Formats: sequence, C-alpha cells, structure tokens
Amino acid sequence: MTIQERAEKAVYLKNKGGYNCAQAVTAVLSDQSGLTEEQLKNLTAGFRGGMGNLEATCGALLGAGMIAGLKSEGEGTIMMTKAMIEKFKERCSATKCADLKTIKDGKPVCPCEDCVRNAVLIYGEVMGLE
Repeated sequence: MTIQERAEKAVYLKNKGGYNCAQAVTAVLSDQSGLTEEQLKNLTAGFRGGMGNLEATCGALLGAGMIAGLKSEGEGTIMMTKAMIEKFKERCSATKCADLKTIKDGKPVCPCEDCVRNAVLIYGEVMGLE
C-alpha cells in the first residue's frame, strides 16, 4: 500500500467511527511498529481530542510520532518527531487540537480528516516511505 493509500485509509477509519485521530494513524502504519493494529488502537485510545479531550497536541501527530519511535527503536526519534512537527505545522498551521479546530471563515483551520491525512503523509516523508 502506498503512503497516499495509507493516508486515505486513515481518513476512512476516522470518518467511519470507532477510531480517534491517533488510532487511525497508527492503524494504517501498524506494519511499521512491531505491534498489532489492535494493540496500537488500545495504546492510543486516550489521545482523542488532543490528549484526553484537553485539546492539546493533535492525536494524529502523536500517533505518527509513536510509530516513528517504535520503528526506529528510539534511535534518532527526537529528530524524526521534530521534523514531523515542523512539517505538520507548515501544512496545518498549528499542532494543538484546540487551534486546529478554531473556526475561521466558517470552517476549522484544519479539520481532523486533514490532520490524519497529513500526519500519515508526513510520516512517510520523514521515514522514507512511498
């Protein structure tokens, strides 16, 4: 599956219900982690609404960072995560859920679907997936 196909599948999982943003991202990248999709879904269950509904860091971004840590076994993960955060902020204008959901011109700055899509695509860029 291409990174673009993974991104669209993550959006589908988010929209169909039963997956928060972090869960949707980690589900489509589960083969990168050494964990099952179900294990990742349980691990990321509390990251809905920006870390426990506190509207803090976007769950999609957290999910991508978690997978990077698992894939790299912690080696260089801080630089990978920093790169992902910077790219995410460029594309989405923010990294906090509250800021991403702020309504401007009648719509959110970056809807959850776009956050999920971008998090997967950015993971692919940083980690060299196509």
